[in-house]
Amino acid sequence: MLTFRRAIVIAAALLTFFFILKTSHPDTSTPKIKNASQLPRPTPYKTPTQAKQAEKEPTKDVTPQSSAPGRNGLEGAIEPPLMAKKPKTQISLADLRMKPLRQQLEYQFPYDPLSKFPAYIWQTWKTTPASGEFDEAFREPEASWTILHPTFVHEVITDSIAVSLIRHLYASVPEIVEAYNALPLPVLKADFFRYLILLARGGIYTDIDTAALKSAIDWVPADVPRSSYGMVIGIEADPDREDWAKWYSRRIQFCQWTIQSKPGHPILRDIVANITEETLSRKKKGALHAKELRKNIIEFTGPALWTDVIFKYFNDPNYFDMSTSAGNITWKQFTKITAAKKVGDVIVLPITSFSPGVKQMNAGEDDDPMAFVKHLFEGTWKPEEERNIGKKHDG
Repeated sequence: MLTFRRAIVIAAALLTFFFILKTSHPDTSTPKIKNASQLPRPTPYKTPTQAKQAEKEPTKDVTPQSSAPGRNGLEGAIEPPLMAKKPKTQISLADLRMKPLRQQLEYQFPYDPLSKFPAYIWQTWKTTPASGEFDEAFREPEASWTILHPTFVHEVITDSIAVSLIRHLYASVPEIVEAYNALPLPVLKADFFRYLILLARGGIYTDIDTAALKSAIDWVPADVPRSSYGMVIGIEADPDREDWAKWYSRRIQFCQWTIQSKPGHPILRDIVANITEETLSRKKKGALHAKELRKNIIEFTGPALWTDVIFKYFNDPNYFDMSTSAGNITWKQFTKITAAKKVGDVIVLPITSFSPGVKQMNAGEDDDPMAFVKHLFEGTWKPEEERNIGKKHDG
């Protein structure tokens, strides 16, 4: 007769038997993963040409090299090799401080093109939207960014917070903090801040006088792999008149009122180093004068410098394979474009995307499929003498 006590003993015996059986024959079908470094690696993206070539070659274990993007396929027809993230070798702060500024920035803010775009939206203004002193003209435009990007962290940074944030982010590179504090005009600091915050944290920077027309998720065609580019920029000016130099600083001028980037991008690193070195050089010479710089903002921190640094990157043999080049990339590759154009790891959007409704330079209207961001006031929040510098005034 099976008593309750015997049933308990038999059940315990069976459980012990199954436990011993399980531990004696471990499941080898699934590898044991003890930490994140053992997780499967994503398969690197291959162009159709690369895929065909790989089929002809014997299979081998290949670690992506830190190769630079090719220069062909400006229309996005082919994908260039990616700049893989280099392993970060730990070095002391004292040794880091001995390196050139650009190397210090590269170490502190490494660029990983395979990473995701951070879901940040950064704006700057004198007060936050929570303040009763926030300009009513900016409430609806500012809110448009939150409405169209509900999963993003959206921050409006005040001047006082910006100072503390830069001091925190760049504590190990004190030249940056010194240069930021030395700039004598708020508009110069506003320009510098956008590059600094994107270099350190990535995401979207957009001026307070812009309105989002479409989500940033829709700025680049969905069939372009997000791992194949690290920055999205737009054209501000593409003047189609012979006397363009009277009104604009560059024949093709990239806007910097809206920029999307992954942190650490080489373009951001270069412009931050450029502004820092020039500012500290002028400070040392006693030549950092507000009156002089006010006349030259566009060249010192604004879209002229921004445009120059971008073209420098496009023609840098450290990032691009010059052997396949038919010549330098210039404004001629971007004039009158009507769709997104890919150059290495940078997406260039046509003038309609960030400047719809300007009624010139073949820009479309706000309802154009390529209209993504509306620039509303064109610097009206700046002092009168700082508005539309380097840009034609309407009327």
